[in-house]
Amino acid sequence: MKILGTKPIFGVWVLLLALCSIFSLGQTAPNPAATPSGTQPAAQTAAPGQQPASSEGNGSADDQPLTTIKIQPNEVNVVFTVTDKHGRRITDLKQNDFNIVDDNKPPQEVRSFHAETNLPLQVGLLIDASNSVRDRFKFEQESAIEFLNQTVHPGKDQAFVVGFDVTPEVTQDFTDSTERLAHGVHDLRPGGGTAMYDALYFACRDKLLKTAKGLTVRRAIILLSDGEDNQSHVTREEAIEMAQRAEAIVYTISTNVSGTKQAGDKVLERIADATGGRAFFPFQLRDVANAFAEIQDELRSQYAISYKPANFKNDGHYRTIEIVANDRKSFKVRARRGYYAPVQ
Repeated sequence: MKILGTKPIFGVWVLLLALCSIFSLGQTAPNPAATPSGTQPAAQTAAPGQQPASSEGNGSADDQPLTTIKIQPNEVNVVFTVTDKHGRRITDLKQNDFNIVDDNKPPQEVRSFHAETNLPLQVGLLIDASNSVRDRFKFEQESAIEFLNQTVHPGKDQAFVVGFDVTPEVTQDFTDSTERLAHGVHDLRPGGGTAMYDALYFACRDKLLKTAKGLTVRRAIILLSDGEDNQSHVTREEAIEMAQRAEAIVYTISTNVSGTKQAGDKVLERIADATGGRAFFPFQLRDVANAFAEIQDELRSQYAISYKPANFKNDGHYRTIEIVANDRKSFKVRARRGYYAPVQ
């Protein structure tokens, strides 16, 4: 007996099996637009400034937490002045003429040394506007304006003006305009008590420390006062510490014209000495202008050294600095006494 339709039925079964095979392969075929877990393919281009994601590891790139790496500075920059035994500035010495000690150890590496005569300046002018200086205030204003006119070069240097009695007052913020700075000095009005430490602390913390880091500049504070403080909330040493953190050299000009050093003069001397600056005692009014002129010359006649300290730690601790000339009998070095390491 013949069985009808065998060949057509067999053909249908073959066709069904083929379709099932194709369907099965389509389910397992990889999608070229995505890799497992929905991550981007390994060949994806990394974003600018990023490293391409590695195809190795236990998880996908999206599964890994983003980490911000902060690189703490381990380089110390010190600006210093050298004078001979007669007080004259010496500007032609070399690196091997000095010995440097950081936290009682020589530096691991000296990275640069320059006789800097033309570094950009960031200068804060702090003028005592308390009642104790009222009788000579106008002369000091004019001397300060002349100093700014001679020192600040438009397009390169910047300065700000702060007057203080019981509180510090910014009469002119950072600018390279000597005209605006002059207006800032003229806007000062004497009156009230004296909060000198607060003014120094404020100028260093809220002005110099907030300027852009990484710039090679010379930061200086010119402090014009009789040194007597009766209103501050911070101590003298706290004000000095803030100046050191701001890497600011503080030059002090005493307004005491009594002819003899007073207690305030010793305070001014301490502040200048701790920051690598210099204290001036012009006992006659006409000598105030000379003090400003000497500061101007010194700011353009200094050395700058950059080094990597040995055994450096980002622990926030105070580290001492000592820079001495090999020929100690002939030369004296004036530099800040130390700095605070950054906190990690």
